[in-house]
Amino acid sequence: MKLQTAGIHHITAFASDPQANVDFYAGVLGLRLVKKTINFDAPDIYHLYFGNKAGAPGTIMTFFPSPGARRGRIGGGQVGMTTFVVPPGSLPFWEERLRKFDISTMKASRFGEQYLQFTDNEGMKLELVERAEGPASVWSFGGVPAGKAIKGFGGAVLYSAHSAATRQVLEAVLGMNKLGEDVGYIRYKAAGELGNVIDIPVSDVPWGAGGAGTVHHIAWRAKDYDEHLEWKRHVEQSGFGTTGVVDRQYFKALYFREEGGILFEIATDPPGFAVNEREDELGQELKLPSWYEPQRKAIEAGLLPIEVRVLEEDE
Repeated sequence: MKLQTAGIHHITAFASDPQANVDFYAGVLGLRLVKKTINFDAPDIYHLYFGNKAGAPGTIMTFFPSPGARRGRIGGGQVGMTTFVVPPGSLPFWEERLRKFDISTMKASRFGEQYLQFTDNEGMKLELVERAEGPASVWSFGGVPAGKAIKGFGGAVLYSAHSAATRQVLEAVLGMNKLGEDVGYIRYKAAGELGNVIDIPVSDVPWGAGGAGTVHHIAWRAKDYDEHLEWKRHVEQSGFGTTGVVDRQYFKALYFREEGGILFEIATDPPGFAVNEREDELGQELKLPSWYEPQRKAIEAGLLPIEVRVLEEDE
């Protein structure tokens, strides 16, 4: 059986100011903070997850906000631009909304689609595209009604330092279909409805540098634990060293770095974010894995307080 990912599970990026991060992704973009936890590998840093109402795979943007973190440089070996998908007819709403928050936008076109491009508060590149495909959002917050809300990922633009090698991985390892070439990009499509369109420049992109405002890794979907083990065998048989399976509590993970420098992850759809929190309470309390519970007081004392709040422009 040929393995084919349904598309993006989540994208994880670096940030600096935790409250500014929440204000942008919840306050401006209207996403839901679905999980407030810590970086399991560095417990003095938050790990914040934003997504749709349930935090479904294909909608999850996550951040490691570290106060005082250096600013990164977007380039090869990274996701160069994260694409969010919105309902047909809603780009004018978003253009006006971003203008209200003094966020500069630029319009672009690829493969017959129109994009509204901008950067977040840390300089990370984002874009919005209209598509009918994929379930509509049922989450609304601040000035973003559900009918205009971000549905999840449209996909991503990958900046590879070795484009041909990365394209080979997209096709031969992840099982994506090549759709064509336009304005210097090659487009691939995965099997799902969200996070399923990947564009990559034909030319190699000079190396970037990690830091606030850049993406740390992109995760691809595995439908269950059995398929996840198949992915492990498949990736390793394709010549890549992996981390082995890592338990991230809300999904199981497997990491490898492809030759273009981008850190790829395979993440399971289950168990999801309701494993330790009711869906109507997601993101409200700091959740720690069991092995960090004895250190809760010290961990909480070292983290800056954050809150999801309606911003002044929407009051």
